[in-house]
Amino acid sequence: MKKKIRWGILGPGHIAHSFAKDLLLVPDGELVAVGSRNLDRAKKFGDTYGASRFFGSYEELYNCEEIDVIYIATPHTYHAEHSIAAMDHGNPVLCEKPMGVNRAEVKNMIAASKRNNVFMMEALWSRFNPAIRKIKQMVVEGVIGEIGHMSSDFAFYALDRDEKGRLLNPELAGGSLLDIGIYPIFLTYLMMGKPENILATSRFHHTGVEIQTSMIFDYPKAQALLYSGLTSKSGMRVEIGGSKGTLFIDPRWHETQGFTWERNGETEAFHIPKIGKGYAHEIEEVQDCLRQGKKQSELWTHQNSMDLVGLMDEVRTRTGIVFPFEV
Repeated sequence: MKKKIRWGILGPGHIAHSFAKDLLLVPDGELVAVGSRNLDRAKKFGDTYGASRFFGSYEELYNCEEIDVIYIATPHTYHAEHSIAAMDHGNPVLCEKPMGVNRAEVKNMIAASKRNNVFMMEALWSRFNPAIRKIKQMVVEGVIGEIGHMSSDFAFYALDRDEKGRLLNPELAGGSLLDIGIYPIFLTYLMMGKPENILATSRFHHTGVEIQTSMIFDYPKAQALLYSGLTSKSGMRVEIGGSKGTLFIDPRWHETQGFTWERNGETEAFHIPKIGKGYAHEIEEVQDCLRQGKKQSELWTHQNSMDLVGLMDEVRTRTGIVFPFEV
């Protein structure tokens, strides 16, 4: 059996629980340490998932010699700060998406990875979903022909949430775009590359955060229609239409286990199971990269993260989404 990769988790919040549950399903990975600003919270989380080390400060986790990589699971506004600090202590990093709030932050994070010669990857877990990898392969091989249209959405109701919480608080880079709009943007970029032009419009909550954003990504021979929102639930089904057929990704598409290929009046269904909720696949990618001494993943590179945040920055410019700490 391969030597286990030992993980540390920084920030034992909601997303960290999903990650830790899937880490238990990866035979050659294990959770060793948890860092939180609250020692009791770190210990409770660690006890739940079998960790042996608990820290009441992030600095102690950075200095832990018993871990091989740190998963950054703090709110958006702390991703850059905590990732850079971890890497400056020599730790490889898997940082929850979005890697940074804006292009400048991501650029600084990549610089820290290079400066310290350590691995870093954005935790865009859907990129490693087996069904989405198969769809990407089919698109690259030209199975559906030249893409002419794509549509993708991600929305749920969240206007009843705590206004001081992550989603509705502008000080925490709240709103739909960075939290869930990143998914449709990512998928379109993955399948079609960067657009020539972007049209976008947003609606805002009284707290100042954006709560609905509609986008058109304009390509030389195609258009993609994208949407994210916190005002209602959406179907979360993706359509990728090409000259030789159309792919329909089953909902909820970002964690899907299947899709349908429709062509010439016939349909073919594909079922491609995932491990757990789906985080296990990005965990395995990180572990493979670490064992091979890589500093970035070939499936989701530093340049991919720069391109993605650049697209979100452009949407923000067009819609007027600005956070207080950026002014």
